[in-house]
Amino acid sequence: MLHSRPRLPPARHFALTWGIADQHGGMTSAMLRRSRAFRRLGGVDVDILTLDDRPDYPEFADLLHAAGELIDGLRIRNLWDELRRESPRPRGITPTAAELLVPQAGDVVASHDGTVLSRARRDDAGRMLVDRFRRDGSLLATERPGDDRKVVLYSTDGAPLRDWRTTWGLYRWWFDRLTGKAPSFLLVDSKTAARSVAGYRRDNVVTVHIVHASHRVGGRPGTLRATRESVLRRAGEFDEIVVLTSRQRTDLVEDLAAIDVAARIRTIPNAVALPPRAAVTRDASHGVVVASLTRRKRLEHAVEAVAVAHAADSTIDADIIGEGPREAALEEHIQHLHADGHVHLRGYDPDARSAFRSAGFSLLTSTSEGLPLVLVESMAAGCIPLAYDIRYGPADMISDGVDGFLVPDGDVQALARRIVDLQAMPPAAVEAMRRRAVARASEFSDDAVTRRWSRELRAVYDTKLFAAARDQPPPVRLRRRAGALRRRALWMLGR
Repeated sequence: MLHSRPRLPPARHFALTWGIADQHGGMTSAMLRRSRAFRRLGGVDVDILTLDDRPDYPEFADLLHAAGELIDGLRIRNLWDELRRESPRPRGITPTAAELLVPQAGDVVASHDGTVLSRARRDDAGRMLVDRFRRDGSLLATERPGDDRKVVLYSTDGAPLRDWRTTWGLYRWWFDRLTGKAPSFLLVDSKTAARSVAGYRRDNVVTVHIVHASHRVGGRPGTLRATRESVLRRAGEFDEIVVLTSRQRTDLVEDLAAIDVAARIRTIPNAVALPPRAAVTRDASHGVVVASLTRRKRLEHAVEAVAVAHAADSTIDADIIGEGPREAALEEHIQHLHADGHVHLRGYDPDARSAFRSAGFSLLTSTSEGLPLVLVESMAAGCIPLAYDIRYGPADMISDGVDGFLVPDGDVQALARRIVDLQAMPPAAVEAMRRRAVARASEFSDDAVTRRWSRELRAVYDTKLFAAARDQPPPVRLRRRAGALRRRALWMLGR
């Protein structure tokens, strides 16, 4: 059966994140993949907006293009780069001489080709002070917390052009310049950047915050993580909140109701690259873990489980692929368990996911997740996942004993037993499980996920369009509803 392309609404589309690192993690990878799918399948261009002080975005964008992470129709737009290229018109503010930071040891400095583009430090009260410069060395902006004018923008001759009481005010001014009066979708991936968008209300702009990880502390009901609490308490000020799993949506609805916050919450998973079906040489007793070496990934449990399983079946071994601050501690733990012959730290590998194609099983031992993409990637490659039943992701994706295994959270012995049990299963049963894992992963393809975004963005746009007229007196309500219908008709025609 032929399917039409999942066309997205003909509007301006933006993906907002704080910044993009050289070796970016799952959230940024998911944002870039969604944006590529919006272009390739949905037929719309996407501007990726960043707010950080990274000094080399043009060169970095070239590298991302070469790696295939950026494609034609996608571009990175950084607030400070754009202000360096083009100053806004002056707004007639009171001239004030800028007092620049005197360079000190310990300053956080961003420079490019020998030119300092930003200098930052904290004052005695812990507040951040920032000076920013153009590429010709002229002063671009100063940021001084506590002043009536927190952010001041300067012309090339040093005259103040505009000021804002908060950095959020500056960000929202930029969003207004980008969206204009056109129908626009602003999808916010970063929890840091989301703080500036909560409360940003424009009739023509739909704001969506995507929560990529668990919002609860230790999975406990009613306990919002400190890093997310300020935004989630204002969840109703976004047009929509998107989470990655149905289980998290249920929990978030419950948690927000407990603090009397009403919000539109929907579930749309991240998409993953589904590998082509091909014959592979697979080592059934070889496991793989692809994860950053951080405390949240709880990789000591993976090491211990493989060590216990190896004691029962000497053919069992595993590779851990990734890098991070826990590398030395993990190496020490492996040595302590005398597991260095069958558990190996392989370090960072840009093609780490290819390991799923030849491994027999994968392990996920995190304390929490949003939707672990490595789980889908493992299943898509026919590598059987064994995962702790944590919030969120594993139980939404794995049917225990059907296409993978769920293990009680934190139970190392149970995880080890499952590894051993898998080796004892009849080969035909294991192959059937692999086929079911591949079939389950197909629900997370670019096409399937982009179709969900297409339906949801149209629905939330319609909701926003007609909500403004809902509480008006009848004559006003009728006029505003008629206007909304006209705007929607023009929008649907792409005009």
